[in-house]
Amino acid sequence: MAESTSLPVLFVTDNIVLPGMVVPIALDEAARAAIDAAQASDSGQLLIAPRLEDRYPSHGVVAKILQIGRIAGGGTAAVVRGERRAQIGVGANGPGAALWVEVTEVPPAEVTVEVKALASEYKKLLLAMLQRREAWQIVDYVNSLTDPSALADTSGYASYLTDQQKRQLLETTDVGERLRVLIDWTGEHLAEVEVTDKIAEDVRDGMEKTQKEFLLRQQLAAIRKELGEGEPDGSDDYRARVESADLPEKVQEAALREVGKLERASDQSPESGWIRTWLDTVLDLPWNVRTEDSTDLVAARAILDADHHGLDDVKDRIVEYLAVRTRRARRGLQVVGGRGSGAVMALAGPPGVGKTSLGESVARALGRTFVRVSLGGVRDEAEIRGHRRTYVGALPGRIVRAIGEAGAMNPVVLLDEIDKVGSDYRGDPSAALLEVLDPAQNHTFRDHYLDLDLDLSDVVFLATANVIENIPSALLDRMELVQLDGYTEDDKVAIARDYLLPRQRQRAALSDDEVTVTDAALRKIAADYTREPGVRQFERLLAKALRKVTTKLAEDPVPTTPTIIDETDLVGYLGRPRFTAESAERTAVPGVATGLAVTGLGGDVLYIEVGSAGSDGPGDGSLQLTGQLGDVMKESAQIALSYVRSHAEELGIDSKALNGRIHVHVPAGAVPKDGPSAGVTMVTALVSMATGRQVRSDVGMTGEVTLNGRVLPIGGVKQKLLAAQRAGLSTVFIPSRNEPDLDDVPAEVLEALSVTPIADVADIVSQALQPAAESTQAAA
Repeated sequence: MAESTSLPVLFVTDNIVLPGMVVPIALDEAARAAIDAAQASDSGQLLIAPRLEDRYPSHGVVAKILQIGRIAGGGTAAVVRGERRAQIGVGANGPGAALWVEVTEVPPAEVTVEVKALASEYKKLLLAMLQRREAWQIVDYVNSLTDPSALADTSGYASYLTDQQKRQLLETTDVGERLRVLIDWTGEHLAEVEVTDKIAEDVRDGMEKTQKEFLLRQQLAAIRKELGEGEPDGSDDYRARVESADLPEKVQEAALREVGKLERASDQSPESGWIRTWLDTVLDLPWNVRTEDSTDLVAARAILDADHHGLDDVKDRIVEYLAVRTRRARRGLQVVGGRGSGAVMALAGPPGVGKTSLGESVARALGRTFVRVSLGGVRDEAEIRGHRRTYVGALPGRIVRAIGEAGAMNPVVLLDEIDKVGSDYRGDPSAALLEVLDPAQNHTFRDHYLDLDLDLSDVVFLATANVIENIPSALLDRMELVQLDGYTEDDKVAIARDYLLPRQRQRAALSDDEVTVTDAALRKIAADYTREPGVRQFERLLAKALRKVTTKLAEDPVPTTPTIIDETDLVGYLGRPRFTAESAERTAVPGVATGLAVTGLGGDVLYIEVGSAGSDGPGDGSLQLTGQLGDVMKESAQIALSYVRSHAEELGIDSKALNGRIHVHVPAGAVPKDGPSAGVTMVTALVSMATGRQVRSDVGMTGEVTLNGRVLPIGGVKQKLLAAQRAGLSTVFIPSRNEPDLDDVPAEVLEALSVTPIADVADIVSQALQPAAESTQAAA
């Protein structure tokens, strides 16, 4: 064990002294006392230790005084050299005014193979950093060191280490541990230095490149000036392009003003880039380009009929538009531009009836270009009107971009899914569409980015929607509404035979001679495999069947006979039928009536179920509603129950039958339901439950009911009757005031259904319920 000795101690605050370091120390009163005491002692040594604020130091360095002299400013300093690491013990007595302590010198560490490896790795890192700084003299000194402890203690001169880290090195007596932490610290610092140098080099190279390009551009400009040539991409070129372009007068004036700003702006100014982009956008728009409309009305109608089956309302409106424009042209009247010269139509109906594809057919019939603008999910008003040029990355709105894509000022623009437009803090896109879709205003439409009047009056706008109620009333008022209520079974068979089947044959690489689908099979698919207003699912089923035929042909490339898909073959190709007539099953018990409803997917049947807990049950006289009903539908149930109770005697109901808790349920509880048109169905179901008489299974009904039993008109008569036909019903009761709506219903639907207009709900009840004897026999 090392012996302890007494040495005067000098506490320093400005630096940490490690063994091997030679440092100057300014001599204040305490330092002078320690130096004097050391010189007076036999060893001539003193202990230098760091002054800590939180604790007494545990280690210091035994140092030797090399020189004492004056420094600049008249002060005195001593130069000392740290020699050995020592552990500080208790205080001791000694001569002079200095503080003495007992110290125990740390013995030299054993140099193991691991310590030598650590020393070698640290030396490599240290030399790499010194070479990066080009400190070649220090490199030679470090190369000459062979003692691992001395090598580690050279870190006392490292400027990248903090005093806290150096103090940790002083107090770490194990050489291997010191080398490990030094390797970590030095490696991290070297990585930071390399990144910093790389960034500085990139910045320097970028600045040199920018300066070089600037000088070259100045020289190029001077050369072009001497040769009399203009800048090909500069403001002179834009002025020539604007002056030669076929622009309206006001647009050309605005463009020339922007060219003047570009000429005055510096090439390095961000504004010059914005102006160039704006000028490019203006010059790319077809300000005075218009396509010639077709004047052959017969050919236009033939194109529409060839592309789509039915949809006569839309086809008639397009032919009327062409007829008016052709007549005005023949009489020399203005037909291009101006207030109200365009057409704006809203095609509303369930999915799959051909709304979107109709836009392309309309463009072909008119002889115009076609552009589709999808509005589903658009929530930013700037998507319609554009961004102002003050914003970074500003662009014109979708309407202006559509005109640019079309290459003419009179295209057919399809605004797809206009009922799916949203609104949030960024604005309401539907409000921005008010001007676009108003024939009385859109001849001066102003986009925020262009800030110029754009004439949209000659554009034919077609908007598509599934749910009319989701379109703001002010916007709907500006469009001509055309309802597409879905197809009858005959329509679907004709569409499949003439349109869908040829298209799917081509996609499956089949010819007419290789596969045939009979009309009976098509009718079976329409009746039992799909219950949709459109034909989208119908086409998927045809594609599925033809894919199976293609697979069979791949296994047997040379079939003996062509494949014929008949009604009896559908189970093998499409599986079992997905839909069967269920009205008879659902209405087999009293208290269930069949209603008709309209959803975003078209018409559908709706079953109303009513039950009673009995007069002795809890909650006598209360009404319980289930099936996720909306407020309006809940009120209809209250009204229906009030009517039945007030007219119980007239309806042949025992008053006690309605004293218990009445439960009204509308199945498919996961689907929200609302609207007043189920009122008559609820009355019929309540009377059926109270009297025990079943509702006829072939009867459907729709209509709003009042407390007095009056049947009020409802909407969607055509869609509801189509749904009744698909469900296999034969008798439908509708409000009397909806009788004029039957003019829009296809003749084959009216032939298949017995539609009875009713003004009083009591008449529906009397005709819809089976006689008591039949109900009792059916129940038995």
